[in-house]
Amino acid sequence: MAISKENREFIDSLIDYYISESQSYRQIAENYVPEVTSVSDTAFGIIAGCVYAGFLQAYQNQQQSPGLEDMKEFNQILKERAPLIKKSLVGDTNLNFEKANTVKSKNESEPKKF
Repeated sequence: MAISKENREFIDSLIDYYISESQSYRQIAENYVPEVTSVSDTAFGIIAGCVYAGFLQAYQNQQQSPGLEDMKEFNQILKERAPLIKKSLVGDTNLNFEKANTVKSKNESEPKKF
């Protein structure tokens, strides 16, 4: 079972949202210095965890569970988008978003809800 088109679009919109809000997550990570050695890596982990939680919640809302193939596909999606997330965390304002497969809600800064 592969990730459905709707779930894929939702994941993409989540990632776009967290990229747009990445500096907020960087500030959260900065609150843990000196306990953390890399603010960017910590913020990336927070964002990845939030996207993962959203992915699982989307399946739960549909009364489904992601299978192994879904998990592998999710990890591949996140890995492909990781460079953009990392760039956003260092303040790179020249990001090249791949929005062809992204669906946004009426409020452009928030992900589509399922």
